[in-house]
Amino acid sequence: MTKIDRRNFLQAASVASISTLASRFAFVTPSADGKIKIGIVGGRFGRSFYFHEHPNCEVEAVSDLRADRRNSLMKTYACQKSYPSLKELLKDPLVEAVGIFTPAPDHANHVVQSLESGKHVLCAVPAALTLEECGRIKDAVRRSGLTYMMAETSTYRQETITAKAFYQQGKFGRIFSSAAKYYHPGLEVLFFEKDGKRTWRHGYPPMLYPTHTTAFLIAVTGERLTEVSAIGWGDDDPILRDNLYNNPFWNTTALFKTNLGNAFTGEVCWKGALMHGELGSWHGEKMSFYMPYKGIAAHTVLATEKEALDDGGFKVAHPEMSIHDQEIWWESDMLPEDLRHNSGHGGSHTFITHEFIDALINDRDPEVNIDEALAYTVPGIIAHESALKGGERLSIPQT
Repeated sequence: MTKIDRRNFLQAASVASISTLASRFAFVTPSADGKIKIGIVGGRFGRSFYFHEHPNCEVEAVSDLRADRRNSLMKTYACQKSYPSLKELLKDPLVEAVGIFTPAPDHANHVVQSLESGKHVLCAVPAALTLEECGRIKDAVRRSGLTYMMAETSTYRQETITAKAFYQQGKFGRIFSSAAKYYHPGLEVLFFEKDGKRTWRHGYPPMLYPTHTTAFLIAVTGERLTEVSAIGWGDDDPILRDNLYNNPFWNTTALFKTNLGNAFTGEVCWKGALMHGELGSWHGEKMSFYMPYKGIAAHTVLATEKEALDDGGFKVAHPEMSIHDQEIWWESDMLPEDLRHNSGHGGSHTFITHEFIDALINDRDPEVNIDEALAYTVPGIIAHESALKGGERLSIPQT
């Protein structure tokens, strides 16, 4: 891995304001020639989006190094044109934008190549693996003047959209702490191809995949994570030995401080007796909101003046807990009609598709632009460094 070099990391602070839900997803009726021609790169995860259903988009070409995956992409998107590499696809003058769904270690290089080829970019998470790579991407975005968006799913989960609405309405009061978990036990089954060849996931550090957790806070409040202390856990399993990243950890738990002085706990785990998925919770002065597990009972906790007796007979505050009837945002006019269906990662994929295309059509910044993408990504890079140093408290450089 590239050594972290703080001096090369861009330091300009930028905190994006939170727009209203209505203006963020305002749908514009397409003009006769208003379709964005996109190329999709990466035939596994790349097949799970819905660009062919968007009224302002046409899948012009697809690419993967493997022929079987190229064929799968062509079938999914009803596309007749394919290329054996990103390099070849970027030569296509009809392709205006690319969706990059390639292995995480390739993201920085692929994004920079695409921007330098004059293409707008939507890229899977994380943005990058090192501070040096983060700086390269940001510099390429600025030099090109093109649109970059990171395809973070936690930003567009149905519960996150609800939490944004609660926050904008002032229902939380101040959110003094929040927490998020990304649990993917059994990830080692993805360490190897069928022929035994190692994949990029072999030994991949948990906190270098932080965005499924950090997005739950940053997308709702706009806060920035400024300090971190993290603890990693490994069990000396031989499968972790000699990995590309020199990573000893299966799991990492990080305690962050925000620029508002609040606490955020983020945990990413690849192994253990854990439930699977992403969960967030937001804890406020007036109200808290807890995501459900597998759709079972999201709930709110509302502070009240009521009192009750605890087991010891002492008077304590008695907040009101209630089940939240979770809104199904993908059924609403936040999306074009053809995209109003469930999709991957808690209904987020159609929102990601629309946000990127709509940003291009309307010449605006997408919600998870380069500044937000790095605000999601950089804290994990520093958290992994902290874990390697036994939990040392470290400052997080700001984008």
